[in-house]
Amino acid sequence: MIKARITEIFSSIQGEGFYVGEEQTFVRFYGCNLSCSFCDEKEKSLSSEYSPQELIEKVLKEGRYTVSLTGGEPLLQSDCLKEILPDLKKNGKKIYLETNGMLKDNLSKVLEHVDIVSMDIKLPSSTGLRPFWQEHSLFLKEAARKEVFVKVVVTHQTLLSDIEKAVAIVKAVHKNIPFIIQPVSYNNKVEEIALLPEFFKAADQALDNVRIIPQVHKILGVK
Repeated sequence: MIKARITEIFSSIQGEGFYVGEEQTFVRFYGCNLSCSFCDEKEKSLSSEYSPQELIEKVLKEGRYTVSLTGGEPLLQSDCLKEILPDLKKNGKKIYLETNGMLKDNLSKVLEHVDIVSMDIKLPSSTGLRPFWQEHSLFLKEAARKEVFVKVVVTHQTLLSDIEKAVAIVKAVHKNIPFIIQPVSYNNKVEEIALLPEFFKAADQALDNVRIIPQVHKILGVK
C-alpha cells in the first residue's frame, strides 16, 4: 500500500507568493531532491506515515477551502498525490501545489487535479547549486496548462544575470505569468539586498506582472 511521508499538517495563512494572506491547510511532504543554501526545512527530519485515506481524512478535518501541498518537494510523492487529489477535489477543495519546478514528468501525473502551481525557479547564485534552466523551462511549459506563478528567492549573492535568465524562461512561455521576487529571510528578518531594485527593473521591463513579496508569515511570527 502507498504511504505518504508527511512532516506536518496544519492550517495558517499563506506566507509566500501571489496568494499571500489566504488561509490554507498545509500538507508538508517529507524530503526534497535539492538542498538549497537558504532552505528552512533541512532540519525537519521527523515524519509520519499516512495511508491515502488517513491523509484525506486528516486534511478534511482541517476544514479549509484551499489545500497547499508543500515540502520538501511534494512531487517526489506523486503516486500518493494521484491517490488523494481526486477525493480532495470531490470534497470541494482547491489544490495549490508548491514545487521547486524540477519534476516535470511527476507533475504531468497529477496536474489535472491541481488548480494553482506555485513554481520556484532556483537561481544558482542564490541556491549554491548548479543551474536548472532546462528543467525549469520544461516544467513551466507543462505547468502553464493551469494557473501558475513563478517565485525566485534572492539573497545578497544573487546575480542579475540569473534574474535575467529566469525572466527569459517565463517570457518564452507567456509574459503575463506572475513573477514573484522573494528576498530571503533569516531568523524572521528579511535580508536587505542592495540589488533588489535592479532585479525588479530587469523583470518588470520584460514581464507584465512582477512583485516583490517577502515571507510574510515570518514577519508576522506565524507558522
